[in-house]
Amino acid sequence: MIHPLDRKLLRDLGRMKGQVVAVSLVMACGLAMMIMTRSLILTLESTRDAYYQQFALADVFATLKRAPLSMADRVAALPGVSTVEARVAVDVTLDLPGLAEPATGHIISLPEDGSEPKLNRIFLRSGRMPQTDTRREVVVGESFANENGLRPGDSLVAVINGHRETLQICGIGLSPEFVFEARAGETLPDHRRFSVIWMPYRALAVAYNLDGAFNDIALDMAPGAAAEPVIAQMDRLLAPYGASGAYMRKDQASAQRLDDELRVLKALSVAYPLVFLSVAAFMVNAVLARIVRLQREQIAQMKALGYSSRQVGVHYLKFVFVIGALGTLIGGIAGRFMGGGLVNLYTIFFRFPSLEFRMDYGALGLALCISAGASVIGVLSVVWQAVKLPPAEAMRPEPPADFKPSLFERIGLTRFFSPAFRMALRNIERKPWQAVFTTAGLALATGLMVLPGAMSDSIDYLLTFQWNRQQRQDAAVFLVEPSSEKGFHDLEHLPGVIRAEPIRSVPTRLRFAHHHRKLSITGIAPGTDLNRLLDENGEPIVMPEEGLLMSKKLAEVIGARIGDEVQVEVMEGRRPVLGVPIRGLVTDFAGVAAYMDIRALRRLLKEGDTINGAYLTIDHARWDEFMREVKDTPRAALVMVKRDQLESFRKTTAQSIGLIRKLYFVLAVIVAFGVVYNSARIALSERSRELATLRVVGFRLSEVRSVLLGELGILVLCALPFGLMFGKGLAMFIMASFSTETVRMPIVIDSSTYSVAIGVVLTAAALSFALVSRMLSKLDLVGVLKARD
Repeated sequence: MIHPLDRKLLRDLGRMKGQVVAVSLVMACGLAMMIMTRSLILTLESTRDAYYQQFALADVFATLKRAPLSMADRVAALPGVSTVEARVAVDVTLDLPGLAEPATGHIISLPEDGSEPKLNRIFLRSGRMPQTDTRREVVVGESFANENGLRPGDSLVAVINGHRETLQICGIGLSPEFVFEARAGETLPDHRRFSVIWMPYRALAVAYNLDGAFNDIALDMAPGAAAEPVIAQMDRLLAPYGASGAYMRKDQASAQRLDDELRVLKALSVAYPLVFLSVAAFMVNAVLARIVRLQREQIAQMKALGYSSRQVGVHYLKFVFVIGALGTLIGGIAGRFMGGGLVNLYTIFFRFPSLEFRMDYGALGLALCISAGASVIGVLSVVWQAVKLPPAEAMRPEPPADFKPSLFERIGLTRFFSPAFRMALRNIERKPWQAVFTTAGLALATGLMVLPGAMSDSIDYLLTFQWNRQQRQDAAVFLVEPSSEKGFHDLEHLPGVIRAEPIRSVPTRLRFAHHHRKLSITGIAPGTDLNRLLDENGEPIVMPEEGLLMSKKLAEVIGARIGDEVQVEVMEGRRPVLGVPIRGLVTDFAGVAAYMDIRALRRLLKEGDTINGAYLTIDHARWDEFMREVKDTPRAALVMVKRDQLESFRKTTAQSIGLIRKLYFVLAVIVAFGVVYNSARIALSERSRELATLRVVGFRLSEVRSVLLGELGILVLCALPFGLMFGKGLAMFIMASFSTETVRMPIVIDSSTYSVAIGVVLTAAALSFALVSRMLSKLDLVGVLKARD
């Protein structure tokens, strides 16, 4: 048996179904974003945690030059250490058929006894592990194999310590150590040209004169043990063996990249839905305020029939709960659909044995609570008006509005305006709060349109800034070991090289206050023109003769400013500890870095004209010849080609952000149309009696339309500038959430983005006005004049 008030509720909802759907869709957009992002967070976190645990990702990592295996036993004896895995790890050049430029392979040794690694175990997608009595059987990374069409049984040519070796692929695998698979120091994956490779220990160790030794170590901590004391003791033990400093899992490149992505998702799961729900709260307030005003007599009758104020209040709150439930249902379905589609994007960046979308059903309940809570907050004042209204007062008609001339009329600004326009101004002035709320909702809708365009503008600027203005070289070549000036001479005279600029990169640990970061300081020549250091305005920074230039993001992370002195602990050679002042901040958008004048860096290290790489400009007519020579150069450890990096960016970051931008644009269009339509529909409902009266006394339909739509048009035009300002602030906040140590987005908004936002909102207004005009033309004049509702 349906309660009489519930029957009334259903009838009212049926009469205003268009507005209910509009408000629910706006609410659903925000809830869909929240459910989608929270579900993606659950998917990535649960998959990551299970993968890390099942395949034993290490807690601490360290690299060094060469240490006897007995040192691994000493590390294992440190208090708090549970498991130790000593390995050989080297970078080699891969020669792939059909690929002009050399690819890079990061080869990691497998246990000598043929057993499974104790840490960082391998998930075999296909094939088998190498046999202990084979020298050249390997397992290659799945992404690389898929991109190059490799399968178990195929062969791969690698330059191992200066010798070309043919490796037999016996398996395709993954490791939790390389969920994000990229070259050291790079922030974008390049599955075509980079692979992790696993190879038996003896074959690799003998090739690099590391038999009975190791140059890479990973360890697992005992439950409850602190990693920092162990790292400090490891550094002391391994310093004589060229260790570059141990680091925890959170600082490991792959794990850090995944953590940064989760950090971005968590920010988006709050900020963007909050705007949608704010818009929905404005809309619910407007809808319910209109119902209460039009149902004054009904409220009086309900109270006169014995319904308590509490029952009346709950009755009107049920409008809110119905809209919230409908919004949650639509948002849940949309969030599930969008999340299921977007989860495939993460396979571009992160490699798991499986990545299946997991719906966060707890987010559905949270979404319902949030939507209902936001709506209730928006309508409390309106419901309170209905509750406190005495029956005798409610039976009387609402006091007539003050029809005095508007402020604009009194100061003489409207003498040349039509009567319809003056009516619109008067109605806005008579209901200022309603006008404010309507304008605020329209401003929020306008602001939401700015964000998608800002994301597109930022990507375009990044492409120009990063690969045209900053990175002007064609390629960068890095050597296996630091070399004298002769090494630079050899690079400079590679076939096709037009210009070369030397690089001296030194692994260090930077400390400031209680912050520290492990990174390489790159020494470059004064007046460098191939890889330029730019400020926030895109202007080149003059390299100081002494002191550091560092990424603006790095300075922010460690809390340092220009003029502060940072402690630089060099992690190679004599390992000096130096105090170096910060002389400037560099604007960059990938990773964090520090730079010095190459001559000053050499003086600090007390060495000669040492280099370990060069930026190169290549004659493109001799590109293939240059690449063939580099492939055959044993001393070349790594070749970074700008064209390949740009291609990788377009296939990964630009593609994923572009898809998110399109999603945001669709949601913003829905909100813009919903807000304008809801406002127009409410205005028609509230003023139908007045408009019908104007028709009866002789106003033409076009004149009556101008009275109604003129008011809304004024509010739309007033909302646009505030909306654009809000959109800029929202874009700055959302884009700032993409700012991590691994990748950042510039905040750029072109004038065309504002133009598109204005155009979409005005188009939504025009469509909404067309629908409302059609309703106005079908208005039953006699019926409207007979009854208030």
